[in-house]
Amino acid sequence: MAKNQKTKELSPKAVNIENTLKDNNGKRIKFSNDELLEVLKMMITTRTYDNKAMNYLRQGKTFFHIAASGHEAVQIAVGLLLNPKKDWFFPYYRDLGVVLMTGVTPKEVFLQTFAKADDPASGGRQLPMHWGHPNINLPSQSSPTGTQFLQAVGTALANKRLGNDAISFVSSGEGTTSQGEFHEAVNWASRDKLPVLFLIENNKYAISVHVSSQSGGEGHSVSAMMSGYNNLLTMKIDGTDFFESYEKLSQAIDYIKSGKGPALIEAEVVRLQSHSSSDDQKKYRNEKEIEEDLLNDPISKFSKYLIDNNIISQKEIDKIWKQVNDELTILGEEALKSSDPKSDDAVKFVFDESGFKESLEYETSQPSGKSIVMVDAINHALHEEMAFNDKMYIFGEDIADGKGGVFTATKGLSTKYGNERVFNSPLAEASIMGVAIGMSLVGMKPVVEIQFGDYIWPAFNQMKDELATFRYRSNNTWFTPVVTRVAVGGYIHGGLYHSQNIESIFAHVPGIYIAYPSNAADAKGLLKTACRINDPVLFCEHKGLYRQSFAMTPEPDENYLVPFGKAKVAREGSDLTVISWGVCFWDSMFAAKRLEEEFDYSVEVIDIRTIIPLDEETIYNSVKKTNKAIIIHEDTLTGGFGAEIAARITENCFQFLDAPVRRIAGLDSHIPYSPVLEYTVLPSREKIYKGILDLLKY
Repeated sequence: MAKNQKTKELSPKAVNIENTLKDNNGKRIKFSNDELLEVLKMMITTRTYDNKAMNYLRQGKTFFHIAASGHEAVQIAVGLLLNPKKDWFFPYYRDLGVVLMTGVTPKEVFLQTFAKADDPASGGRQLPMHWGHPNINLPSQSSPTGTQFLQAVGTALANKRLGNDAISFVSSGEGTTSQGEFHEAVNWASRDKLPVLFLIENNKYAISVHVSSQSGGEGHSVSAMMSGYNNLLTMKIDGTDFFESYEKLSQAIDYIKSGKGPALIEAEVVRLQSHSSSDDQKKYRNEKEIEEDLLNDPISKFSKYLIDNNIISQKEIDKIWKQVNDELTILGEEALKSSDPKSDDAVKFVFDESGFKESLEYETSQPSGKSIVMVDAINHALHEEMAFNDKMYIFGEDIADGKGGVFTATKGLSTKYGNERVFNSPLAEASIMGVAIGMSLVGMKPVVEIQFGDYIWPAFNQMKDELATFRYRSNNTWFTPVVTRVAVGGYIHGGLYHSQNIESIFAHVPGIYIAYPSNAADAKGLLKTACRINDPVLFCEHKGLYRQSFAMTPEPDENYLVPFGKAKVAREGSDLTVISWGVCFWDSMFAAKRLEEEFDYSVEVIDIRTIIPLDEETIYNSVKKTNKAIIIHEDTLTGGFGAEIAARITENCFQFLDAPVRRIAGLDSHIPYSPVLEYTVLPSREKIYKGILDLLKY
């Protein structure tokens, strides 16, 4: 990423007026008159943009706006103190002032407001005020409140590991601090003393919900609520006062740069407009309260200071307002005339379209090493890829030595590559995923482990709304190639919470590849490919196959890669096609062998190997040959991925079918602990055998 945007910095030499600010050493901070007027102009620009956007909305030229009005003072102070050439920014939707100070231009913001093709944030794919830029450390922001915190922690962790002198700035309103991911982020940052500046802009309303119904801190204070973290500097400031904001933020940044830990600033601000253009605050706020907020308008307060100190007159301030209004009118009209996105581009960049994945050399040799179990093949793949790519980092729960993972898949890695690159995470799946996303934004290749598929759901928000969408929503500017290894599946007497299959849920999420290998060689080759490509991968590892003798293969060499989207015809046949994966693939193989021995039936068995992308060509070619198809999988029948395959076969091969497309799958039930009950719920070898035989006789 190029990072060449320029922002105005305070000059310590040009001094016309002394203010009451002091740094940590008691030295006065001085501003020139020109600098103070520039601060005023930036505040006015932010406010005027809000007004312009609302006018365009009333004219039907845009459809949404969310205002910064009342937050300008602290936002401009942040922008003056941080460096967009090296620091990282995760501003929330109300942070227009911060974003303009990073170097994003008003015209670029207008391009987003009008959803134009040249919008640098998303190319018209995201709502207005969802910031992002290709030339600034400003990754594409999203709508879910609070997901940005863990990503900011991830960028801070990555920069600390790389030795970069960078601060990660992340902000939200006070309502978002009720989200668990906010607390997880503060916990990780505080424990590791990461360079994160948390800014909570407390305007006392999360849409209509008052802060008294949000924060459990003393006096409903967020900073008070978070004061128990040992390494976290907390402050509560008047965010409508530019000078206090600048002074306290300066102190917080000095603290962060000292290496002592992160800082959390609770800035009390006022919300001078409704929550958004879709809201009317008069429905839940009384007129007196709104009038009191207007008396605390940061622009009025700052203007009064300048007038009282003979820096500028009211007439000159009025001239600035007119000048800014005229400038934004021109820029708005220019942006409005810009080209709209092309309809043909609507589904571009769900995945990497650079051709890199296709350029890799796949299956260039036959696996010929010593016979190996699947879990060891996975372990060897991780060792080889860590040696291949020094940007690869591995973390998760219990993955470091001496545990080496609950299934030993990561054994020896931290010993060989050190605790900087291989480390234990907190027991918090959302933290694992959010931090991994942040690290990937800096250019790292995180390969994380979620211990069991049953426990991946706290991370689902990060995966579905963040990981999967980054490339698409940023119009191919930002991407997050995180590999998520996860143990799945039953048949191990694991009960309800150690037996789930998750592939069908994630198959519904565009932007994530899903691998589900059934043997050691494929597991190694697919995992190595996942570690090399530039898209997110969910790598499903069936616990029941980790050490199964029938899933053993000769080990492939270190250059062996298996392509995504290429199924394997594991057994050729002419009477019926079985499509399967995981443990059920092996039970299908055993059934096919038995049916040949007992009845001389010729059953073709396909191991699809990857759920997303699905190799439709291999499936269709087989069905056209055998004229019968059955899909067999362990997940529940209703909504299982087999239903998707069956639908596609019916749509594309109907004229070749001599029988209905059938499915054998788990019952629509949770998976019980008792072996008797578990074998009733999950597809048994005998049930698979009988199901195939029944279709053969159709």
